Parts: sequence; structure tokens; C-alpha cells
Amino acid sequence: MQKKWILKAAPALQCGELLMPGLHPYVSAILSARGISSPDDADKFLHPALSGMLDPFMLKGMEGAVERLLRALHASEKICVYGDYDVDGITSTTLLVTFLRKTGFDCFYYIPDRFREGYGLNPGAIESIIALGARVIISVDCGITSVEESELCKKNGVALIIVDHHQPGTAIPDAESVINPLQPGCSYPFKLLAGVGLVFNLLAALRKRMREASLFRSDEPDLRDLLYLVAIGTIADIVPLTGQNRMFTFHGLRSLSSNASPGIIALRKVAGINGKITSGAVGFRLAPRLNAGGRMESALPGVELLLSDDILESDRLAGELDIANAERQSIEARIFREATAMLEESGRYPACRSILLASPEWHQGVVGIVASRMVERYHRPVILAAVDANGVARGSGRSIPGFHLLEGLAACGDFLVRYGGHKYAAGVSFNIEIIDELAAAFERAVSNSLSEEELTPLLDIDMEASPDDLTDRLAIDLAGLAPFGAGNREPVFLMRKVNIVAKRSFGENHLRLRLSKGGRIFPSVAFRMGESKIEGEIDIVFFPELNEWNGNSTLQLRIIDFRPSAD
Repeated sequence: MQKKWILKAAPALQCGELLMPGLHPYVSAILSARGISSPDDADKFLHPALSGMLDPFMLKGMEGAVERLLRALHASEKICVYGDYDVDGITSTTLLVTFLRKTGFDCFYYIPDRFREGYGLNPGAIESIIALGARVIISVDCGITSVEESELCKKNGVALIIVDHHQPGTAIPDAESVINPLQPGCSYPFKLLAGVGLVFNLLAALRKRMREASLFRSDEPDLRDLLYLVAIGTIADIVPLTGQNRMFTFHGLRSLSSNASPGIIALRKVAGINGKITSGAVGFRLAPRLNAGGRMESALPGVELLLSDDILESDRLAGELDIANAERQSIEARIFREATAMLEESGRYPACRSILLASPEWHQGVVGIVASRMVERYHRPVILAAVDANGVARGSGRSIPGFHLLEGLAACGDFLVRYGGHKYAAGVSFNIEIIDELAAAFERAVSNSLSEEELTPLLDIDMEASPDDLTDRLAIDLAGLAPFGAGNREPVFLMRKVNIVAKRSFGENHLRLRLSKGGRIFPSVAFRMGESKIEGEIDIVFFPELNEWNGNSTLQLRIIDFRPSAD
């Protein structure tokens, strides 16, 4: 969908060099525009130190959780780690199980089946976990709305510790301990941790108390060795890469690039990743494979892979996940084609402000990804659902800035069997017989919130550049702003009246180009633009980067968007 380009007011470049000695003035200006205006703040942003980790005991419920776990250790009680089936849940589970097993706890883990059990704690699973002898259950990346399940644990004399970053409901479960920075009365200042980041805080607090009590049987675990799991889960969950998340991810990616565990080596191999691992490599190559098992069948292979210390087993599990990911991609492409055809043949687009579609031919584990792609294409709130044999539609919604999806679903509550989520993503279930009424209610909710202008996506551009501005030094200093992601997007530049010297297709719908302006030739790449009619004189929005190939570094422009140049 054609975007509206927003060129920000040019920052004051004359003070750029003063922000930090040696830093490119454009990069200094970008930092200043993002609220980083002192040398100390810039240094902390560019070199986030682990010493900046906040005290985990600031989290409400932390003290009680640590005390209960220590009692479990002394009494040799069995602990069950109950995780979610997405990447944040998988890495949270792996992180906690790894630490507990290394430090002498008796623990096992449980991941619910997406299709039979659905998201979060459920009574059947709790009963089976209790039957296996667990006296403590730790829910990670889920549990904050599990009021009934908490009562079931209490009734059976089992301690439930909830470690969850999602938005609490009207009632906080009456659990042994609840760790969630969003709950009332929590003084922890950073509210945007992923579930795996909360688990890391739990481990830091638990290790501190164990050290004070001289409980380590051998060498004390170095938590820095586990930060690679925090980086994977944090990036995959698309939480803002600022503050504590940036610190964890910055160091976790370094650890991930040099990680020698069999599971990570096997995962990198099937993903075709060599050398340094970036947040983009995690988000688009590692995380989708870890996620594929839970989307297609079971999330257990993802946890087993990350926990494995056996090379052959790791290769087998990584291969299974790679196959599942390929299957997911094929199904995703089919559903996307069918969904776009259903919408455009209905005649409702472009007049509609929302999209709600369902089909018995769709896969429940994949509709959420397709909903995200539909949002990218049409820039409207989208709900897609798979319909089962009983006529129950279960699906996922995705939204755009300006529309709070969970609040919008609340306005449609009379037509929904179940729903939950947050501002930009949610899960829903409804009876297919009332889909027309639900679609009308959803359209009203969206229309009441979004103006016509908000249905056009915006592309924020940091500054305009000339050919002489584009240097290796600029690319190197821009790379220093990484890791990029939600809350810390890549800076992008505008260059006008660029000529196309050559272009060729490669891979799946990608383009390589040679662009010219001001007597210079710029190698360029445009991902997922292979079908675009890119020709003549164009204006481009791009990110300048160094392309490493066969030991050589070449400045390359990664095209974000383009349009014909104005006369």
C-alpha cells in the first residue's frame, strides 16, 4: 500500500559533534531527535552496560517467589515450569529450566497444545501436572488472568508462581506470588519487559539469595551465558528495544553470535546464518523456526532443541523445525492469497475500515501471521479465523496505530465467545453463524475510532541525504544504534532524483539495483519488491549499510520505499 512520506524537521546538526566525540554528526542528530541529548545518555545508549540492570527485588512479588523456591529446594519438592507455545514462552521456559536444573532444583516443564488446550493455564493441565508430583508451578509468559486456575492450585495445596508480562485483568489471581510490572502496586519503573526478561530478573534475584545462603554446590552460574535466550525471546515478542530490553538484547546478541551450544549451532545451520547475528536474523530466520512447531503442531521441539546438549539430537530437532517452518510458509502463502481474493471480490474494499474473514480451509496456527501481512497490505485492523467442524471460528487480530484492538473487541463482546490480547494483537473465538453481525459491529468500532487519514500508512524519514553524505563512516555509526526493532527503528534517509542503472531479480521477490546520482554509483537491494514497477528517475527512502561479502565491505543502500520523482 502506498505510504505517506513524512520528512522530519532537520535536526540542528551544528551541535552534532558535541554529543559524543568522533560520532558522525548525522547520527548525533538522530540521537538528539530521539531524546538522547547529552554525552552521558549517548554513551549509555551506544554502550549499554549490564551494571545498569534494575534491582529485580523492585518487582512486586519477587521476594515471595524467591523464598518459596528456596523452600522447594530445601524440601526437594518437584517444580513444573508452565510456558506458552510462542518464542517468548519457549525461551522463558528454557531459561528457567536450565538455571533450576544447574542449581539443584527438581523440575520439569509443560507447554500446552495450541489446538487442544489453547493459550495459558487450563484446569486439565494443572491436574495432570499435580498428578506428576509437582508442588510448585511457575507459569512463564502466561497466567496473569488465570483466576480460576489459581484457585484450583490453592485447593490442591500447590504453590502457583505467576511470571507474566501481559496486561492484567480486573482481578489479580490469588497465587503464591505474582510477578508482573503492570500489576497495581508494582514500583518497578520499566514496564515493557518481555516474559523472558521477567524470568531473567527472577533468576538474578534467586541467584543473589542462593549466593548469600552459600547454596551453590559448585561454581555459581554466570547469567550472562544465558542472555542469548533473553535476546531471542525479547526480539521475537516485538516489545520495545529500549531501556532494560535494549541492554538485555545488546549483550544477548553478542552471546548468541558466539554461542556454541548444539541447539543454537543446529538452528543457525538450518537457517543459513554465518557470522554475526543481528536482531533481523533473529526476527526473520531463527524465531520463525522456533515458532513453527507451536504453530503447526507442538512447541515441544523448540524447547527440546534449546535444552539439548547432544549434536545429533539437535540436528534432528532443528531439521524438524525447518520442515515445519517451510510448511508454515506454504500454508501462509495460500491463506494470504485466499484472504486477499475474498476481500477484493467482496467489493467492500477500499470503502471498509476493517477486515474480518474466516474459512474452514485455514490453519488456526497460521492466521495470526497472515493477519499481520494483511495489515501491511491494507493498513486496516484485521481479524482472520479458522473454522472447525463444530462451526467455532478461532483466530487472531492485528491492528494499526490509532485503534486499540482489545478495546474494539470489547465493544463487540456480545458476538464473541472469548477474546483477549492488547492494543495491537488479540485472539478471538466466535460462532461462524454470526460472522456478519460481528463484522458489522467490528466495522462500527473501527469507524468510530479511525479517521480516513489514519487509513494511510505513514513512513517517517529521519533526514534527506546527498550522495556525498553516504560514507562508510555513516554506515558504521548507524550500525552502532542497533539492535533495531520496536521502539528503536532503523533510521532512514531520503534521496531524490536517483537514476536506475541496472536491476535484476533474485531470491523470492527481491531486487538488486545499481543506482546513480551525483557521479556516484550505489549498489542497492530491495527486499519483497520484485513485482514493483521500479523504473526511470525515482526518489528513494533507504538505510545505508555495509554489505560484507568474501571478506570485503561495500556500502549498500537497502531500499525501504520508492516513488517516481516529481518533475
